[in-house]
Amino acid sequence: MPKLKSKSGAKKRFRTTATGKVRSNFAKKRHNLRKRTQKMKRTSRGTQILSDADAKIVKSYLPYAK
Repeated sequence: MPKLKSKSGAKKRFRTTATGKVRSNFAKKRHNLRKRTQKMKRTSRGTQILSDADAKIVKSYLPYAK
């Protein structure tokens, strides 16, 4: 059976934790930050764990992710 290809966009945006959950960055942090509240910008630091439904889609893009 041939090797499966990963989606190159997903490789750059997502990674998995040791337990198999999918981690991603927060959205809406690139531009127009003057409109966002300070609370939104502060809570959007770092990364987040995706929901199970979204993680299932992302894992289909990354066939060799744990």
